[in-house]
Amino acid sequence: MCGINAIIGLKGINNPQQIVAKMNTAISHRGPDADGIWGDEYCTLGHRRLSIIDTSPAGNQPFHSPCGRYHLVFNGEIYNYKELALELASHFQFKTLSDTEVIIAAFMHWGENCVDHFIGMFAFVLWDSQHQIAYVFRDRLGVKPLYLAQKGNSVIISSEVRGILASDLVSKELRPHSIADFLRYQTVHQPNTILKEVNALAPGHLLKIQSGGLRDTCYWSLYNNVSSEPSQMSPQEIHQRIYDLLLSSVELRMRADVPFGAFLSGGIDSSIIVGLMSRISERPVETFAVTFDEKEFDESKYSSMVAKKFGTNHHEIRLSAKHFLDEVPDALNALDHPSGDGSNTYVVSEVTRKQGVKMALSGLGGDELFAGYDVFRRMSAIRKLRSLELMPLAMRRLSGNAMRSLWPSVRSEKIANLFELKKFSAEFAYPITRRVLTDRQIIKLFPPIHLVPDALANITSDAMNLSLPLLSKISIAEMNGYMLHVLLRDADQMSMAHALEVRVPFLDHRLVEFVLGVNDTIKFPSTPKKLLLDAVGDLLPHEVVHRPKMGFTFPWPIWMRGELRGFCEEGLQGLTALSVIRHHEVIQMWKLFLSGSKVITWSRIWPMVVLGHWVKKQGAYA
Repeated sequence: MCGINAIIGLKGINNPQQIVAKMNTAISHRGPDADGIWGDEYCTLGHRRLSIIDTSPAGNQPFHSPCGRYHLVFNGEIYNYKELALELASHFQFKTLSDTEVIIAAFMHWGENCVDHFIGMFAFVLWDSQHQIAYVFRDRLGVKPLYLAQKGNSVIISSEVRGILASDLVSKELRPHSIADFLRYQTVHQPNTILKEVNALAPGHLLKIQSGGLRDTCYWSLYNNVSSEPSQMSPQEIHQRIYDLLLSSVELRMRADVPFGAFLSGGIDSSIIVGLMSRISERPVETFAVTFDEKEFDESKYSSMVAKKFGTNHHEIRLSAKHFLDEVPDALNALDHPSGDGSNTYVVSEVTRKQGVKMALSGLGGDELFAGYDVFRRMSAIRKLRSLELMPLAMRRLSGNAMRSLWPSVRSEKIANLFELKKFSAEFAYPITRRVLTDRQIIKLFPPIHLVPDALANITSDAMNLSLPLLSKISIAEMNGYMLHVLLRDADQMSMAHALEVRVPFLDHRLVEFVLGVNDTIKFPSTPKKLLLDAVGDLLPHEVVHRPKMGFTFPWPIWMRGELRGFCEEGLQGLTALSVIRHHEVIQMWKLFLSGSKVITWSRIWPMVVLGHWVKKQGAYA
């Protein structure tokens, strides 16, 4: 796991290696083990290394082919590198034990199709110095980020937005449409970022850069890589295949030449990962759990139960409001791109890294893949409301407004939004479930909101038009929406702030392709994630399987009205740099939150606090 930088096309760029050196410094937290720069007259590559596999200097980057034609900077891990090295041994003489060298060998043998053979998370730039072509790849599900900006004849590339900003080649102007997107969904949907001149390479894409221009192609997508195999199998065969795929995924992700462990919340997903790790490992697994002084948020009962069952070396991270208050400024300073979530990952990553662990496995992705969220049940039930389409829209709007007035809350607001839909289907209802602020609320802050396309609505429409089971369509919307743009982005930026690599076994593309092909009646016959639980059998304690779902969250309402109040007000003040936002409406929302409003809850205010701090720190404007 590392950080990469590159400038492709150096015409008009003065001192490119000096610029890339500044970019490397800006993302040095991603790779404290080594720093490297290489360039020729057309391209400059930079790298910061966090050594996980083959920690010797031989694995340092930029990495070069023996013939001197190919040059590589790579962030991530190719988990099946050992198998690929054996397959390629007759074509390539390996000099290291690194997965980095395997990428070079695979490209020399298979060309652009090399990624079809990779199981892993990755973002890399490979420069062909003979033909002056750059090949820029991002992994299938977007576990690893990659940002880019085009300025004239040059393309600036980095693992982080701050790396691109450090080049001083792009402005800090925000994209107004992205501000609207952020207010709606506490994130910005790719390929856009919050910045006007910076974009993200989409997951499963190859960007080919040469003198003739840029060619962006998709080599893998959730939309067209769903397995048809489950339709030919019995439920028992499906369960066995899922178990085998998940066990293989965990086993591959335990490959490391450094100490590693796992995040353990005590929920089903993280507990399954820890259980499978314990079946594979010959020594106790290192596990890390956040616990709270506030009992209503504390899950230590369950994480301790799982740790005891599997005999892990368990570490509890006990937090209080005072402790977290001390961490909040650092957590927000670690944000590369604004996000309404992620501070929890920052804290657990910090303590995990201090234990000497450089890599940890996470249960991220289990809810999205196995229909664990309530939204899966709600979208399945939305079809029962189709009879309401017969009611005139004006009457439904009247009913919705009455509900808003009589029972003001986030729930009634969203139900009212549902009543106003022209069609009662998952395609139109799903984006409402993920909205932080509704357009009615945002229009007071940002009047042009009605002119801004709804990014998640477009993602959902694409998913719902597929010939797949409904739950699989919702999974694809979740994975291409909230998971990609919030959970994965936060997992990367918050863990890498501490040079900690996080691996996500539930997002092995082989497992994803198979599970998305499973019929709804097998996936969700009675209770959420029953398919997953049936697949792992009696792996987990009964109390963990049937425990109430709490979610991994901090006691934000208590803290934001107490110890964090001044910090929040400082963040909201930072939004004054954005002339497109009406600041007096921001203050009004804050007052409503302080008064205990059930409509403006903490999760509606916190993203604005985060955005304000980020804008102030970066000196951004709009």
